[in-house]
Amino acid sequence: MAPGQVAVIGAGSWGTALALLLAGKGHRVALWAHRAGQAQAMVEEGENRAYLPGFPLGRGIVVTADLAAAVAGRTYVVMAIPSHGFRAVFEQALPLLMNGAHVISAAKGIETFTLLTMSQVMAEELAAAGEPAWSQAIRLGVLAGPSFAREVAQGLPTAVTVAASDREAARRFQELFFTERFRVYASADVIGLELGGALKNIVAIAAGICDGLGYGTNTRAALITRGLAEITRLGVRLGAKPLTFSGLGGLGDLVLTCTGDLSRNRQVGLQLGQGKSITQILHEMHMVAEGVKTTQSAWNLARKMAVDMPILEQVYGVLYEDKPVRQAVQDLLTRSQKEEVDL
Repeated sequence: MAPGQVAVIGAGSWGTALALLLAGKGHRVALWAHRAGQAQAMVEEGENRAYLPGFPLGRGIVVTADLAAAVAGRTYVVMAIPSHGFRAVFEQALPLLMNGAHVISAAKGIETFTLLTMSQVMAEELAAAGEPAWSQAIRLGVLAGPSFAREVAQGLPTAVTVAASDREAARRFQELFFTERFRVYASADVIGLELGGALKNIVAIAAGICDGLGYGTNTRAALITRGLAEITRLGVRLGAKPLTFSGLGGLGDLVLTCTGDLSRNRQVGLQLGQGKSITQILHEMHMVAEGVKTTQSAWNLARKMAVDMPILEQVYGVLYEDKPVRQAVQDLLTRSQKEEVDL
């Protein structure tokens, strides 16, 4: 793919890492920061010291807090906004998109009140735009997979998946991100990829809790395995393909998030297991741990779809009902016996 014009919306660690990746391929990248103060600091310091320090931005990246300046005329728009603010920003960006723009969500979450994934949020906003011929020209996609921002910025070998319902759009997203150190697979299973990316954060909180309690690697392995069963169960009920959850956006992302020290969601669980309250943990955190909000959304979604998700139930109890972590683990372990293959 020839170098082009790309907007990355969201200057957190992940958005910055993707901007560095794309600029390294020769694309001209506009990186949008929500706060003018952050944008100014990044311009003056030449890096994102708040969220991804130590990586010079270079001349291929223009940082701005002006959404119109970031989006206008850009062939590709990468939405790297946390799920709780995703709709509001996309709604503002929508009338600024060029006809035929390709927009890809790099966020991992489920909207709290609507229980929609981010691609569903974008589709809903496009449908409400009132200009069918124009809105139908916009192509949507999602990106997910085991990918810590810092390791991507370092250029460490990484593999991810992009998905779009339109095969040609998926191919173009694949080409947009692909490098020798950032391998990109393509898929048509948009909902499966999004659910895998969102729900693995909940299991990572559970894994962190068990690590904080000192329960060892046997426990962590069990949680990862049964967590994958829960994710697959809900995903299939919502129309996803089962095999998607055996891939990078399912098992791959789940293993990384449940075991990696850079995982913010695992760190939340780790501190819960060590005795801190969720209020204290969130107050001390500098960056967003998507799994906390996603737990509430997923809990409501599982109840709506009548899907049994015992790990989710216990994490919800800890985060939103002040359930003691040891009691949550005990209740999980003493459930009635099941057949493993009965997902």
